[in-house]
Amino acid sequence: MLRHAHISRRVAAVAVSLVLAGGAAACGPEGAADKAGAGDKAGAAGAPQKGGTLTVLNNEPQEDFDPARLYTSGGGNVPSLVFRTLTTRNRESGAPGAKVVPDLATDLGKSNADATEWTYTLKDGLKYEDGSPITTADIKYGIERSFAAELSGGAPYLRDWLIGGETYEGPYKDGGKGLDSIVVPDAKTIVFKLRKPQGDFPFVATQTQFAPVPKAQDTGVKYEEHPVSSGPYKVVKNENDGEHLTLDRNEHWDPKTDDERKAYPDLIDVRAGLDAAVINQRLTTSSGPDAAAITTDTNLGPAELAQIGDNKELAARVGTGHFGYVNYLAFNPKVAPFDNPKVRQAISHAINRTSVINAAGGSALAEPATTFLPEHEAFGYTPYDHFPAGKTGDPAKAKEVLKEAGYPDGLTITLTHSNAQNRQTSPEVATAVQQALAAAGITVKLEGLEGNAFNQRRWDAKNTPGFFLSRWGADWPSGGPFLAPIFDGRQIVANGSNYNHAQLNDPAVNAEIDEIAKLTDLAAAGKRWGALDKKIGELALDVPLFHPVYKRLVGKDVKNVVISDWTGVLDISQVAVK
Repeated sequence: MLRHAHISRRVAAVAVSLVLAGGAAACGPEGAADKAGAGDKAGAAGAPQKGGTLTVLNNEPQEDFDPARLYTSGGGNVPSLVFRTLTTRNRESGAPGAKVVPDLATDLGKSNADATEWTYTLKDGLKYEDGSPITTADIKYGIERSFAAELSGGAPYLRDWLIGGETYEGPYKDGGKGLDSIVVPDAKTIVFKLRKPQGDFPFVATQTQFAPVPKAQDTGVKYEEHPVSSGPYKVVKNENDGEHLTLDRNEHWDPKTDDERKAYPDLIDVRAGLDAAVINQRLTTSSGPDAAAITTDTNLGPAELAQIGDNKELAARVGTGHFGYVNYLAFNPKVAPFDNPKVRQAISHAINRTSVINAAGGSALAEPATTFLPEHEAFGYTPYDHFPAGKTGDPAKAKEVLKEAGYPDGLTITLTHSNAQNRQTSPEVATAVQQALAAAGITVKLEGLEGNAFNQRRWDAKNTPGFFLSRWGADWPSGGPFLAPIFDGRQIVANGSNYNHAQLNDPAVNAEIDEIAKLTDLAAAGKRWGALDKKIGELALDVPLFHPVYKRLVGKDVKNVVISDWTGVLDISQVAVK
């Protein structure tokens, strides 16, 4: 997540918001047989055609509609209609959609031997909405302006990765000097010079900071009111800070230069600030303009899924996605008794994942997890279950291991959770954990905190609870943004938001993270990430609980629903309404 907020120490929270906004995620339709394209089954039948108006009904407004300030992966959802980037996600259902592909660039970039330098070449015929050509100088400028304090909020990777990025303050303060580690030898070539090897650079190049911005048309903090389009649509209305967006066709967008965006509708009308229940009711009824409506941030809940039940017409309009995300129990080994590995192992054996999943909304909305990495090849998923609990927990084994830990008569511990009703770190899930551990002789006292207080506490290295519910999502489908922020000892933050909850600082783990980062062969890197996940899992520093599943309804006239293993939600760039 992701994300998901990361180097800037906002990762998890942002990863969540990206899922909800349909900006970064991962998916897979239910059932292995449907993995490649079950998303296409949702919506109206018939071949998609150009024309019509697509209505988007959202809960959260699309604030900060400036490429510098957006925190997205793969280019985002609504933003990717306006902003093209050097690379983007592959707009296909299932596993193929987890691949990174060229967008403005001719390829995924050419790296030097150790992946510390990346070179991109632009395609021919690229133009802005006013017909002027897109150049690499515009991409360099777009990235540089994302370093300005007044345009903060975007992904923080380049500040950490680019040489000189950690001290650069943006073009408004540099006197026209620019960032030396971004080199533009000509109008079609751009070179990035990094402080350390980054084989995942093509994934980062999907983020909106890589969208071109013509310097002459930069209006600073007001740029979001009318950003200059490089994509198939342009902004013609932005009211109340993204509460009402209207996008019209960009007549200078050439589909011959864009293999990813279909751009079927003539007009896209985005309405936000709506109650989630109202959104789902309007999509269910599908009357008037709502027949050609979708949502990019509102999921179906257990009650709504129950109402759909055996209604085949409604069920056919539900798209299913799996975000690259894990919900887990976290241990702080610096707090007794969690400094004892046997105690952590006993708790792992005792967990009843069936009751946890029921608390999370049921099997339609959550799937059991025994690995930290999500169950997608792109992340490097490698199956393991070091401390088997079965479907409903193994209290006998848990008691046995607890006795080995020196607690033959059980023990009493505290579980910290959020009071937010999110069915992930909420009281329902905490209670399911409490009941499962009780069967193993472990008494669990629940400590519920309000949302902000909970997040501050769990990411505070000096005051991290010994035992708490947590969750994590990656900013792109790779093992790196999943494992490095959580288990790289060099990312421990003593005075700030720290995501390495176990404060693990293992030289061997750190070294392996560095070695994998050098790999530009993403498949080879994935295998190494999976092996590292399995190795770390042996330490019982967390208990993976479940991976969330997302269910979203579309209007009855919506066609061509595509849900990829990158986003986990409907891809707005593929939707047709005729």
